[in-house]
Amino acid sequence: MTETTAAGREMSSHPLVLLSYKLKAFVEFFGERASFLIVPLVLVTMWDVITRKLVFMQIWLVENISIWFRSTMLQEMEWHLHTALFALVLGYGFTRNRHVRVDLVRMHMQTKMQAFVEFIGTTFFMIPYTIVVLYFCYIFTYDSFLTNEISPSLVGMSHRWIIKTFLGVGLVIALASGLAVWLQSIMVLFGPKEMRFELMTLEWPEDMGGGVEGYKRMELADQETDMEKIGRGGKG
Repeated sequence: MTETTAAGREMSSHPLVLLSYKLKAFVEFFGERASFLIVPLVLVTMWDVITRKLVFMQIWLVENISIWFRSTMLQEMEWHLHTALFALVLGYGFTRNRHVRVDLVRMHMQTKMQAFVEFIGTTFFMIPYTIVVLYFCYIFTYDSFLTNEISPSLVGMSHRWIIKTFLGVGLVIALASGLAVWLQSIMVLFGPKEMRFELMTLEWPEDMGGGVEGYKRMELADQETDMEKIGRGGKG
């Protein structure tokens, strides 16, 4: 083991790095579990489509089993499941670097410059915006609870405050993911040069082209290599 590697592993126990890992673990705890909401979402959607075509089945289920088989109930359940799924995995997508990026400029930057962009984005945009939205989410969720808000449809779902609470929880998780990335960008920018730890949305200089950020570049490079081989074969 080289001295640089040993120092890097030792520095990975830095308090800010450990805090970013804990925040990431918090985000992924919810994100990994919330991803399974896609299963009931698909099942409810399929059932709604089927029973709307077989009206006699839907009428029988509503009259003999439960009003939850009404088409309006099923459609609103679809919306609620989709909202809960989206809200709870929003932060998970960020720490996993799966959000859509405009990479025309960023993809050509080196690690330090990418970290600077990440630092500016999280400091002045994501974190403040999430806090503001979380504040207003609390207000309209609390008002919904006090008034026992129900669906505007006469045959819709009640207790609207429940799904609004999911929005608030999702925003808290998204805020945690923003703080985790923010802490890591600080360490990349201002920490010792030899420091090495697992990054979330960045790549170390020696890993450029080998991770998520470099996947597209690798793919394009492979295509160029294949075209060169074809060109040489044609000339032969």
